[in-house]
Amino acid sequence: MRVYGGEDWINTMKQETLTNQIYEKLVNDEDGRACKAIPDEACQEVPGNFVITLLSLFLTKLADAFLNPKITLPWLMQSLGAPAWMFGWLVPIRESGSMLPQLALGSVVRQMPVRKWVWVLGSVLQAASVLLIAGVTLMFNGALAGALILVLLVIFSLSRGLNSIAYKDVVGKTIPKNRRGSLSGWASALAGLITLVVATLMFSGVIGQGSNQVYAIGMAIAGAFWLLGAICYSQLKEYAGAVDGGKNGLGEAFKRLSLIYHDQHFRHFVLTRALMLCSALSAPFIVILAQRHLDNSLSLLALFMGASGLASLVSAPFWGRFADSSSRLVMVGAGLLTATIGLVIVGISYWATPMLDTVWLLPIMYFILSIAHQGVRLGRKTYVVNMAKGNQRTDYVSVSNTLIGGILLVTGLISALEPWVGISGLILILSFMGLMGSWMAFQLTEVESID
Repeated sequence: MRVYGGEDWINTMKQETLTNQIYEKLVNDEDGRACKAIPDEACQEVPGNFVITLLSLFLTKLADAFLNPKITLPWLMQSLGAPAWMFGWLVPIRESGSMLPQLALGSVVRQMPVRKWVWVLGSVLQAASVLLIAGVTLMFNGALAGALILVLLVIFSLSRGLNSIAYKDVVGKTIPKNRRGSLSGWASALAGLITLVVATLMFSGVIGQGSNQVYAIGMAIAGAFWLLGAICYSQLKEYAGAVDGGKNGLGEAFKRLSLIYHDQHFRHFVLTRALMLCSALSAPFIVILAQRHLDNSLSLLALFMGASGLASLVSAPFWGRFADSSSRLVMVGAGLLTATIGLVIVGISYWATPMLDTVWLLPIMYFILSIAHQGVRLGRKTYVVNMAKGNQRTDYVSVSNTLIGGILLVTGLISALEPWVGISGLILILSFMGLMGSWMAFQLTEVESID
């Protein structure tokens, strides 16, 4: 029990009352103190931790909107005159770099009873990487600028792995099981709102004309958001959790790969998640179609950024609440929506090609795909957190992310088929992945009903 005196007691009570009000409003919780699947001592801290985590996620998700490897970075590198072949490495580096090392990182993080500082370190390193990208934007051009950005993106992505593995474990100790989906949903929605505002300003011409200075400012703002997120997350009240004793290190980490063989439920989830990569892999191809049929103007960039932001705003709270009831069905619905959008685009490209020259069509398709992608991300994140308990959660996250990172590099080679099947053919292949992923997700066990 905490004891306060004088003005400190009054100020603390006001802060706790405010966080309680925010928490209960956001989760629509009539029993805000009911804790599920977290330690008893963490129960009283839930409202404050929920608000702190929400603000931290909001800041970092907003930063992600400024550093989007599917939209923003290609525009930046093209503006700097980087070779076109470098563009194809942006998404694989951004996604795989944060996943592949997690098997080794998980072994280290597992030894830490308090793990929020791993998340804080990851955010600080990401901030430093993005601020250096802003410097490169102002100082270099051509292949050198592109190469430096790719190197810094590698550092950024590896740093992001720290956030990924620490977040799921910390949220598993601090946020009740039936509130984790809503947490991610509200953070994505708030970030989507700000992204939409920025995109509107870009489209209206208020924010420059796409100069290198404007891009550098955008990168610097993203870096500042990551720093603020780190400061905010450091205030989280996390109690010490379970740690492994004895064997550790890379050798022990690789032994945990046996989970994929011995744990049938976990193996089923990893296969499902691999097929659900279709939502992320489809997005760049829609942008490429737009570039080929329209142009590379800043207004087009704004349309796609706006579509992504609006999708987060309108869909993330829905997906989040849905995930708290059934993250399995969220993945099913999101996978089907991804497949449907892909099939519609393929049909238009084959039988109504002139429609692709309509300026609004592909941004609208991208908007719906972004809604589906929000569902895929929130569904699989909520599922993996809720399917595990205690230190098992760290193993599940690290092993699955490492495997998915490798799979992502392999599936990225799908683009090599483009000379033979075209962009539409690639989207068709990814649509079938979505259908298979939905079927696999439907076969998964419900985890929200398990205590």
